[in-house]
Amino acid sequence: MKHRNPLFLTAALVLALAQAISPSALAAQGKETDFHEMLVLIDERSTFPRIDFSAIVQMKTDDPEKGNSDERFAFFRRDSLDAFLILQLEPATRKGQGMLLVSDNLWKYDPVSRKFTHSSLKEDYGDSAAKNSDFRNSSRAKDYRVTLSSSGKLGKYECWILELEATMDDVTYPFMRLWVSKDSTLQLKAEEYSLTKRLLRTSLFPGYSKLADKYIATFSIFQDGLVAGKKTEIRVTDISVRALPDDMFTKSYLEKVNK
Repeated sequence: MKHRNPLFLTAALVLALAQAISPSALAAQGKETDFHEMLVLIDERSTFPRIDFSAIVQMKTDDPEKGNSDERFAFFRRDSLDAFLILQLEPATRKGQGMLLVSDNLWKYDPVSRKFTHSSLKEDYGDSAAKNSDFRNSSRAKDYRVTLSSSGKLGKYECWILELEATMDDVTYPFMRLWVSKDSTLQLKAEEYSLTKRLLRTSLFPGYSKLADKYIATFSIFQDGLVAGKKTEIRVTDISVRALPDDMFTKSYLEKVNK
């Protein structure tokens, strides 16, 4: 499914919400919707357990405080290792900078100083509204449990609206509200909250590409909830599932490609 026009995600959209009910209440009414299995399906359809994944990522950030920026980087992911590698291509001032995740260890690499610094998945990616964790494979079913659900619309799309509560301490957001298309079971929107239920970010997913039985979000919009007007748009192109060299997901590879 591809949505070429993201206008349905603007403030002008009409959002019709039904009364929130719990999954257990749905079961009591004889309905078969299993919301945990819905999260499992979302994860499975965006994860590549037996093949590698690579792409080119274009990132545009509008920030009223720090100014606007355009970035481009090569992205590589191996879900069997829970690993990803980012290699900065543009702007020229950041060319060669990298980020490497293997399991729960995340490093940033600066080719000028030739030093690695440990980072966190919870941190912003550079000065954007994206988080480092946005580039990791999806693990909604492991990280969250569904506490409430409702049936409603996001623009013209009939959706399940799920209230999620974190089951893991290391997640980026402890609470989340997720809009899932009833037709495609694709996540279209997420509101991400702090422990005090303050809205920290709104994430929109107006563009997808299908690859076999997988769905890849090729257009994403992240709106900062703390800095008015700050947003980041991400477009994914040149998608490939060709096998990648094993040494690509190592520190030595980042050092080698910058020599």
